[in-house]
Amino acid sequence: MMSSNGGSLERMSTQKTPRIDPLTLEVVDLIGTVVARYHEEYEEAAAEHALTGAQARLLSLLSLEPLPMRRLAQKLKCEPSNVTGIVDRLEVRGLVERRPDPADRRVKLAAVTVEGLGVARSLRDSLRFAREPLAGLSREERVSLRGLLLRMLDGSAGVGGAGGS
Repeated sequence: MMSSNGGSLERMSTQKTPRIDPLTLEVVDLIGTVVARYHEEYEEAAAEHALTGAQARLLSLLSLEPLPMRRLAQKLKCEPSNVTGIVDRLEVRGLVERRPDPADRRVKLAAVTVEGLGVARSLRDSLRFAREPLAGLSREERVSLRGLLLRMLDGSAGVGGAGGS
């Protein structure tokens, strides 16, 4: 049987995909373990503050700077309508507020309140897993790790990756 490009289907089906070397598999597994442990601890820290993981992530983002809802949605990789609901719930608790964007008064910014900033700091301080292992690395090792991670993200930008946002 022939395929549309003239090759044999039998030959095409027996071609092997390149085998990934054991070191790459181990590194991928270690990255997965780090990510899973970080998310687990993040969810636990959020729960200690009666927050969901998404609420905690949004609060952490807003502790850096006020952002429009659309930009928050991009950073959280979700729909703007989801961000509206998260902001609504945090606003009821007095952790965030909406305010007009000074550059464009038609745009509303979500901004952390003083109370919200305190909760965001407490959350960040309680993330031992993210902080303690890195503290065991020298400054040069952390700089090297950051460079490698950024290179991985830049390399995956065209493959549905993060790309550095």
